[in-house]
Amino acid sequence: QVQLVESGGGLVQPGGSLRLSCAASGSSFSIYLMAWYRQAPGKQRELVARINSGGSTIYAASVKGRFTISRDNAKNTVYLQMNSLKPEDTAVYLCNAGGVITSTSRGYDSWGQGTQVTVSS
Repeated sequence: QVQLVESGGGLVQPGGSLRLSCAASGSSFSIYLMAWYRQAPGKQRELVARINSGGSTIYAASVKGRFTISRDNAKNTVYLQMNSLKPEDTAVYLCNAGGVITSTSRGYDSWGQGTQVTVSS
């Protein structure tokens, strides 16, 4: 299996910035898609940003121009740079990765535990 560990969440004032990281680990796997989702209390989980192995990205309309997703394929790590944060960005941010386990040629879809981001003055 592929394990994902997020880091970088915390409390920040409106207008501030945070950078989230998510590192994937396991044995003999490839990663095609890496993504960040978020879930606020009482709301459905939503896609924030996604990046494929070629570097193509998509963003939710609510974060476009403020958030940037990137990945380091050598480190199996995806990042989310969040600027101009707003109170409505407050949520648990979860990392997601999908690809293939090399030894079995089976696909996987893994999730991290999540990291809390709170935007408040």
